[in-house]
Amino acid sequence: MIVGILTVELAIYDAHSLKDKRRVVVSLKERLRNRFNVSVAEVGYMDMPKRCRLGVALVSRESRAVHSQLDKIVDVVRRAAGVSLLDYEREFV
Repeated sequence: MIVGILTVELAIYDAHSLKDKRRVVVSLKERLRNRFNVSVAEVGYMDMPKRCRLGVALVSRESRAVHSQLDKIVDVVRRAAGVSLLDYEREFV
């Protein structure tokens, strides 16, 4: 069993309040959950309207599948409207 953990740092330049941020973040989280069947949670910068850290986790039997899915997730986040990908980090357990 391989567990892949992806942490992404996002900038949300158009958010002027936490409500604006929440709208963008909830939309992105739902898109990732529905498309990739992964667990997603906001794990950092909870009180900052223009920044967000998301944690994404998935489990598979093959490491190749985990690597492929994480690559696809990074691409989706990179192209997502309303956010800019600042950095990301992967871990495998």
